[in-house]
Amino acid sequence: MTDTNAALSRVFCAIDTTDLAHAADLAGRLGPSLGGIKLGLEFVNAHGPAGVRRVAEAGHPIFLDLKYHDIPNTVAGAVRAATSSCRPFMLNVHASGGKAMMIAARDAAASAAHKDAVRKPLVIAVTVLTSLDDTDLDAVGQQGPAADQVVRLARLTQDCGLDGIVCSAREIAAVRAACGPDFKLIVPGIRPAWSETGDQKRIMTPADAIRAGADYLVIGRPITGAPDPAGAVARIAAEIAGA
Repeated sequence: MTDTNAALSRVFCAIDTTDLAHAADLAGRLGPSLGGIKLGLEFVNAHGPAGVRRVAEAGHPIFLDLKYHDIPNTVAGAVRAATSSCRPFMLNVHASGGKAMMIAARDAAASAAHKDAVRKPLVIAVTVLTSLDDTDLDAVGQQGPAADQVVRLARLTQDCGLDGIVCSAREIAAVRAACGPDFKLIVPGIRPAWSETGDQKRIMTPADAIRAGADYLVIGRPITGAPDPAGAVARIAAEIAGA
């Protein structure tokens, strides 16, 4: 890849804050070629759909990272509400919620998008959080290793008709082999070589993740915590462009 704009279109910046003005300002300063903005529980609990729409005014697609996990009817209602009120490009559920829950989420997104005449969001599933390793899985009674659990949940997600999964970069090859080239892989735990690891355990650099076959990268603190966030984005784009 040589085009830095194409490189940037693969990046979602995770903005995790309760400061609405800061989030909106940051979104506006990150450049038009950025793939999008990821907003999660911290931001949405503070500001709700109105806050999401405020950040979206910068023109970036929104990845609504709320990781729904409940009984199917409740998740379906939440997905319908989010699709109508926030109009995200992408939203997610926990694959460990099971088949009925994921199918309910898929159908709710499609019905809400049709009702409101908006684009249907990508519905993806979280497999194993990137903050967890094999020891953590054992502690909560999930069958490891983590890579095997990711593949099991990826297959289940694909069987339910969802668009893709969230996984760490280290599981990309195994998921591609199990689910094929068209299944979307959204990869957090991305840390440029020049940034700190933080609390992520299964991480990879942006260039390595793109070479491995990631569709979208989620990058937070290396951008939002940088003295010059726009400069950090440019630096990441250059790294990806050389992949």
